[in-house]
Amino acid sequence: MHVHDDPDVEAADLAVRLRAGDQEALAEMYRRWSTLVHTIALRSLGTREDAEDVTQQVFVAAWRGRHTVQPDLGSPAAWLVGITKHRVADVRTERYRSHRNMQAVASEVATSPVTVDDSNWAERLLLVHELERMGDPRATVLRMAFVEDRTHEDIAQTLDLPLGTVKSHVRRGLIALRDRMKEVERVSSH
Repeated sequence: MHVHDDPDVEAADLAVRLRAGDQEALAEMYRRWSTLVHTIALRSLGTREDAEDVTQQVFVAAWRGRHTVQPDLGSPAAWLVGITKHRVADVRTERYRSHRNMQAVASEVATSPVTVDDSNWAERLLLVHELERMGDPRATVLRMAFVEDRTHEDIAQTLDLPLGTVKSHVRRGLIALRDRMKEVERVSSH
């Protein structure tokens, strides 16, 4: 049996190479254990997007923390699983903070009296939402025209669009926003 036929020796060799700064060792570790890392993250967090983010973060952290890998104390897979568990905990903590902050904002909004400025704030939120619903490139054109106060010619040049297309997006976007604002106003007045 050759040294390279023993998976434990081969894994320990990868850890030694990683610790020495060998990027190929990191690439090999990714090929071998990214599915394991992704599966743990997916089962722990429940969304493919979060699992993909965590997987990427784990291997970035492995590279940055390569000096902490100890080939004689355990397998690189176990080391990566440890990093994965820490990243999963970070995501859960961030989710909890975000949820808690949203609850605090919702509570504040529910208990605060409405002022003139609050209605402007609500209109701005509605506009932001409608722009997101509208999608690109129309939303980008409207943002550039009215938030950034850019000329139609400047927008056309920046986005590499014909001037007529930019003008059409502005006109149709404004009509859509106006119609939506009227609809919301009509519903809220009943």
